[in-house]
Amino acid sequence: MFGADLFGADLTDADLTDADLTEANLTDATLTRAELTDANLTEANLTDANLANADLTDATLTRADLTDADLTDANLTIFNCGSY
Repeated sequence: MFGADLFGADLTDADLTDADLTEANLTDATLTRAELTDANLTEANLTDANLANADLTDATLTRADLTDADLTDANLTIFNCGSY
């Protein structure tokens, strides 16, 4: 799903384990309770995304835009935000 346009998508409870979401547009997407373990979100746009209760264990968020994203109760255990 490299570069996918998922603007405003409802991905509630989606299993995106190991997904390659590099450069994906997830602006305004709902990812509540989504499973994003080991997902690659490098340079993804997550502006205003709802990631409440999402599992981002070991996810890669290098240069991802999380402006105004809701990370309430999200699991960010050992996630990789890389270097800028």
